[in-house]
Order: sequence, then C-alpha cells, then structure tokens
Amino acid sequence: MTGLLRYQCALLLRSQRWIAPLLLYAAFLAAGVRPGDPLLDSLGFAAAGLVPVTAWLVRVCVTNEPAAARDCAAAAVGPVRVHAAALLTALGGALLAGAAGTAAVLLIGDSGRAEHVDPGDAALAGVLAALACALTGAAVGALCSRPLLRSTGVAVLAGGLGSLLAWGIAGSPARSAVTALVEGSRAQAVTLPVAAFAGALALACGAGAVACLVSARRG
Repeated sequence: MTGLLRYQCALLLRSQRWIAPLLLYAAFLAAGVRPGDPLLDSLGFAAAGLVPVTAWLVRVCVTNEPAAARDCAAAAVGPVRVHAAALLTALGGALLAGAAGTAAVLLIGDSGRAEHVDPGDAALAGVLAALACALTGAAVGALCSRPLLRSTGVAVLAGGLGSLLAWGIAGSPARSAVTALVEGSRAQAVTLPVAAFAGALALACGAGAVACLVSARRG
C-alpha cells in the first residue's frame, strides 16, 4: 500500500491539478479570516472550507490516472487497493492544507484571552473540526466521483451540491463541528467536537468502502 500511496502522490504533484483546490482554500481563508478575529470563529471558518476542497481533491485523484495505467495497477494489486490509495492521497492533501490553514488562524487570530478561552483547548477544537470537515468532504467526493458517477458534469454538480448539504443539512458532521466552535465562541467556552469527528470518520469510511467495492465490480 505504501508504494501505491507514493505513486498516487507523485501523480497528483506532477499533474499540478492540486493547485486550483489549494488556491480556492487560500481565497476562502483570505475572504473570511482577519487578524484579531475571534479565534474559535476563525477556526470554524477555516475548517468549513475543507469540505469542498477535499471533495475536489478526491475527484482529482480518482480521475488523475490514465485508464490504461489504472487497469495495469488494478491487475497487479487489485482495484480496491488502487481506489483506496487515491482516496487516501486526496484526504492526505486536504489534511495538509487544513493543517496550514489552522496554523495560520492560530497565528493571526485572537489569542483566545479576549474570549476567555484557553488557546490550547481552542487549537484542539480547531484540529478536530478540521478533521471532521475534511473527512466529510472526502465522503462527498467518494460518493460523487468515479466509479459511482462517471459523467464529469454530473459529478461536479453532485460534488458541489453535496458540499453545500454538508454545510447546511442537520446531522452533518461538518456542520456540527463548525457549530460547536461558533457556539463556543459566543458562550466563551470551548466544546471539543469529538462526536462530530467520530461521525465524520464513520461516514468517510463507509463512503470510501462503497466506492472501493463499486470500483472492484466495475473494474
């Protein structure tokens, strides 16, 4: 599996298709995070931006490989492992972006003292929220990309709609995580979004498993 992950990472870096999602995330942060803003609000905003970015990266990774090369890899190690490696590569890229975004917020945001919250607890809450949003985005991307959706137009539309639903629908782990940070900022108390993280992890694992199994059937 390590070799597959290295191969997928090399494909992603060489394709340069990661630049557009990264620029989207940078623009999202630049538009919504300002120096001195409440720390928990800013961390929630930074986490929310990972949903569409991760979904986009998933689509990039699962469609990045030429069909002939993908067939060769699937014949060698199996289509499930090939597809799982693509999903994990996309998630890893999103987590790196999320780590950079969270670190930037911690550097330029309010230290937490004005909110009467502990900066360490706020940072932990921000990390959990970022993980929850990235995992939710990965689930959206897995369900809205190849092999479940082969049409480019339909997949892009479904990914965008899925990201919006992940932001707004009740019960979404991403929404729950961001809401926990926003409400904590208002109440001046840190609530760790552990349940949201656990739900997002289960959702991502389930969506990834479905996508991998369908990939094996259609391979």
